[in-house]
Amino acid sequence: SFTGDHATGYLANLHSRIASRVLMKVAEGRYRDDDDLYRLANRCEWERWFDVQRTLRVDVSATRAPLRSLNFATLRIKDGVVDRFRTRTGVRPSIDTDHPDVRIFGFLGERNAVLYVDLSGESLFKRGWRSERDDKGEAPLKENLAAGLLALAGWEPTQPLYDPFCGSGTIVIEAAQRAMGVAPGLSRRFGFQNLLDFDAPLWSRLHSDAIRSVQAGADAGARGLRIAASDIDPRALEQVARNAQRAGLPAHALRIERCDVFDALPPFDAPGSIVTNPPYGERLELRSAAYGAPAGTEAWPGVGRVLKERFAGWRLWILTSDLELPRKLGIKAR
Repeated sequence: SFTGDHATGYLANLHSRIASRVLMKVAEGRYRDDDDLYRLANRCEWERWFDVQRTLRVDVSATRAPLRSLNFATLRIKDGVVDRFRTRTGVRPSIDTDHPDVRIFGFLGERNAVLYVDLSGESLFKRGWRSERDDKGEAPLKENLAAGLLALAGWEPTQPLYDPFCGSGTIVIEAAQRAMGVAPGLSRRFGFQNLLDFDAPLWSRLHSDAIRSVQAGADAGARGLRIAASDIDPRALEQVARNAQRAGLPAHALRIERCDVFDALPPFDAPGSIVTNPPYGERLELRSAAYGAPAGTEAWPGVGRVLKERFAGWRLWILTSDLELPRKLGIKAR
């Protein structure tokens, strides 16, 4: 948690690569039952932040809460909010669970409840460059998770980076944007823009500063990058190129190549980091079969041989749910 002024909240949304949301605390209190939650919500001065023309959504999560129904707790908080408006104006705001103007979040502990107004709107992993048309198939890695993986890997923009299972390119695009100073929230709207205290001139200045920062070093920064991506699926590579363009990256920012992992070679002279989220199960077996291995055989030992024989000196970071993967690769995990 942190405190700050309007600029702090705006900048946190604009520049944070790892956060899911930025929430502003507006009420806190002890509670024992659902009626206490209603009173806490009803006492809060919601009219400071929005009016009855704005649609609402209320979400609640809990840890060890002494309540029988989280859904009913959500309903009581919502009632406390809308009843306050009805008492003061004679009108209650409408609920919209799909595309609300304002989101309210409640977090319930064992005895304490906290209410927040969401400053982000849609989750911050939505950078604004991904196309719904390209997301019909397999669910892509979320952008803030990709940023988190790069941070955990200790990757820095001065180092080479390679993703041999790039899919839609989330990891390499996130890396290139970070290296070029492209603010992750540069191309999207935020929840704070719907609030009554929204400072439009301040936001315009902060947003313009972020644009100028990109323009100042974009081309030179991109030419110095060593970020590569490959995949066996040509449709995936077409999608990477489209995503990179929408993300504001120049064509030379990424080295993109169609390549099966069994044929992969280091894309740069110096070793660096491989950060990847590989496919699971059938897809990799089919790839293995396409390159001469018997259909249905385990492909990971071959991948491990490729990495050990051709990528000496590289550091390998893999996101996987398969706890046996290090053994299958023949590589000891730290």
